[in-house]
This record gives sequence, C-alpha cells and structure tokens, in this order.
Amino acid sequence: MTVTQHGNGTARARPRRDSVRNRRRLLDAAGDVLRTQPLEASMPLIAQKAELSVATAYRYFSTLDELHNAYMHQVGLTLRNYSDDSPRTGMALFEDVAGEWARLLRTYGTAMIQVRSRRGFIERLRAGDMVITTICTAWERPIRQVMRELQVPEDQFEYALSLYNALYDPREILDLMESGLSEEQVLKRLSSAYFGALRGWSAATKP
Repeated sequence: MTVTQHGNGTARARPRRDSVRNRRRLLDAAGDVLRTQPLEASMPLIAQKAELSVATAYRYFSTLDELHNAYMHQVGLTLRNYSDDSPRTGMALFEDVAGEWARLLRTYGTAMIQVRSRRGFIERLRAGDMVITTICTAWERPIRQVMRELQVPEDQFEYALSLYNALYDPREILDLMESGLSEEQVLKRLSSAYFGALRGWSAATKP
C-alpha cells in the first residue's frame, strides 16, 4: 500500500495497483461464475477464474457472501453515479434511472438474481446494509421527486423505496423482457404501475 503525503501534513494510505487489480479480477470472476455456473459458485472456483490463489482471494474477501455483496455494491454504485449525473427532473428522472437499471440488468442481471438475501428490504435498509444503502442513494432523488409530484407524504419514503424494490426486482424484469415484451413496454408498464402503487399507498394512509 502506498502512503501519500497531503498538504496538511497528514498521510493517507492509497491501495497499491496490484491490490486494486486483484480485487477487480475477483469481482469480474464472481460475475462470470454467477452467470455461467451459479450452483457451483465457490471461493476456489472464483479464485481460479481470476487466476489468483485461494489464499489471496480470502485476503480480499473473508467469505463468499462478502464477495457477492461487493459485486452487487459495484452495480449499485454504477446506478448511483448515473442517477446523480442525470439532468432530468420529476417523473422523467425516475424513468431515466429506470432505463439505466434495465441496461445494467442486461449486463449483470443473470448474475444478480443469484445473490438474494433472506432478510426483507426495509430491515436491511434500517440495518445499514451496504448494498441496499447504495441502491437507496441511487433512487432517492428520483423517488422523492415523484412523491412530490404525486403529493405522497415525505414520511412514506421508506415504503416508496420498498414498493420500488418489489416492482423492479431483477428476476421479474428479465422474465418480463423474455416473455415477448420489449424493454420499452416493460419500463412503461412498470412506471405506470409504480406511480399507481404510490397513489394507492398514499390514499390508504389517510384517515
């Protein structure tokens, strides 16, 4: 690890290039194994695909679940960065980010559906789960803007996120796109269903 000296006199450790490269190789190999050999996924197989020793793999990720979560986290970061950079607003912003989500699923979806938690979405969100927190950050601006347009109370944000998670599940979106519907049709119908679900949820919260 390289140490960089900053102007304020403090030193900050910076990962060595080989460390960054090895971590990337493990994440790429994990994605490949999850797509092509999901039932055989193991740290030895992923290390072999990454052309690293098993001992080296465990230095970066102490468990297979930790590696899986890191893989999901990098997909979430890609979506978050896209969401942050989108110039659109309101429902158009939501639909733009949903389109990027569909693009990511075309690339990573078959691997992502192999990594599923037994815990519920809101439980994981409140516990500070790394993957869910990143997804929340990616969707916060789009969902809050839709909530304002639909006059959904701000205090329903967690539930709005949970509704999004239920409707935009990777497995179900891939299934819909393989059923004969075009990606455009899937996204248009899901957006309409989501906006309707938010309206219904908001109405049900009123006394």
